[in-house]
Amino acid sequence: MQLSEIAGKEIVNLSTGERLGVVGECDLILDETTGEILALTIPTERGFFGFKRGDSVLEVPWKSIRKIGSDMIIIEHDGIY
Repeated sequence: MQLSEIAGKEIVNLSTGERLGVVGECDLILDETTGEILALTIPTERGFFGFKRGDSVLEVPWKSIRKIGSDMIIIEHDGIY
């Protein structure tokens, strides 16, 4: 799977039913030697017009992803927001 295939997909938490963001708003944490995706960092605070406000992020391990569908990514994460 290429990064362009997941760009723009919504991220939804299966545990809470909450919409967490869109892949385009997130950063990826990569293993520099293998290129493997280790985690997504999702901004948790939104300001005016959805622009990022502040530095708080939710780090979701890649292993928490349960399903990548045609328009969304389902994760299962019980972490504190």
